[in-house]
Amino acid sequence: MMWLYSALLMAAVVVSFPWWVMRMLTTERYREGLRERLGQVPQRLREAVGPYADQRKVLWVHAVSVGEVLAASRLVPELENALRRRGERWRVVVSTTTRTGQALARERFGAERVFYFPLDFAKPVRAWISALNPGALLLMESELWPRMLHECFLAGVPVIVANARVSDRSFERAMKLRRWWAPVLRKVDLWLAQSDEDARRLKAMGVDAEKVRAIGNLKYDVHAPKESKVAALIKEAAAGRPIVVAGSTTEDESGVRANWEETAVLQGWREGTDHEPIKALLVLAPRHPERFNGVESVVIEFRYAVVSKWLTNQVVRNGTDRPREIVILDTIGDLAAVYGVADVAFVGGSLVKRGGHNPLEPAQFGVPVVMGPSYENFRDIVSSMQKVNGIRIVQNGDELESVLKEMLANPKVARAMGERGRSVFEKQHGATGRAIEAILTTLHVETKA
Repeated sequence: MMWLYSALLMAAVVVSFPWWVMRMLTTERYREGLRERLGQVPQRLREAVGPYADQRKVLWVHAVSVGEVLAASRLVPELENALRRRGERWRVVVSTTTRTGQALARERFGAERVFYFPLDFAKPVRAWISALNPGALLLMESELWPRMLHECFLAGVPVIVANARVSDRSFERAMKLRRWWAPVLRKVDLWLAQSDEDARRLKAMGVDAEKVRAIGNLKYDVHAPKESKVAALIKEAAAGRPIVVAGSTTEDESGVRANWEETAVLQGWREGTDHEPIKALLVLAPRHPERFNGVESVVIEFRYAVVSKWLTNQVVRNGTDRPREIVILDTIGDLAAVYGVADVAFVGGSLVKRGGHNPLEPAQFGVPVVMGPSYENFRDIVSSMQKVNGIRIVQNGDELESVLKEMLANPKVARAMGERGRSVFEKQHGATGRAIEAILTTLHVETKA
């Protein structure tokens, strides 16, 4: 199996090699971290793990991108505290796949212990396992690489998947390939699933039932910072007007601008400003940084500000400027705090077929939430919010425009809906503690205080 997998992976690399070369020559983000991806372990990391590797007390945490880093941002420090309370000396190191995840991880955990995850070939993977000699590999959510799992299995490194979830698309694919995929999944020692449904799907995919626990979603336990310069700037720009945040917006698979979620939001804003003015400040927060410039070009006809320019005093100000109607949030890791100053939130990835993003991010602040019909990635959460009338689902951009106007016109009704959504968030606490207990058991650390 591994020979076949490696051969297919190498064939894919050979076929796409010209494309990768062009990307690396023209785009810095494709060059960044290349040596680490190819198996070169930097000296700063060797020094960071030091004697911990000799004792096999390095915990390797892999968080693919921003969302996974945020999910790990509470788990990692609390896990380290739990280990210290029990007299255990472990060193936690963190890898990411994306450039944005790397930047946020270095900010949250310190650059000296953050690195890029290796390409899934034998030589790079073995180089990192040899250098770190980890006591365990902790994967955030469900990015699984067969070679990494195989080499950890051979080296006797326990693998834990925390905050595991199985989307509709992933489940469908896994069931079709169950004969080949199930043996790979069985190399994971412990699955900490987000929900009972995720646990059920994992078992159906071939995972041993005794290796699966449904403990809840770690993201429920992650709170936005109490103070945020970006959020404060946006609140100041609103000048007392309501704030509408369209967060984690994205595009469909076609990439056509007419199908962008930002376009759907802006169409309603354009009509409102031309006819019945929407007395609110709109914040657009694209999900992916590479789309920031494109979104800016879409809103160019509006009076707008870009947060990164705001923070570096590049925004031209003069006394005749009225408050801008649109703000583009082009920074990483600030969306949760910005939701905290919102009066209404639209959660993106849902008007296009992307499965949606987490509606509890704004709901934790009592902010009324609107989503499109594609919310498969958070079906259980949305269902719980629907049961208490704590979320509105719209089918298209026209309905979104209508619901936003309705909520802005009836703030008391909107706030009441937001409080019902918050009640769902408050009932979900505790996943971090349950995860830590399970991880300590896997690390053979005594869990009693």
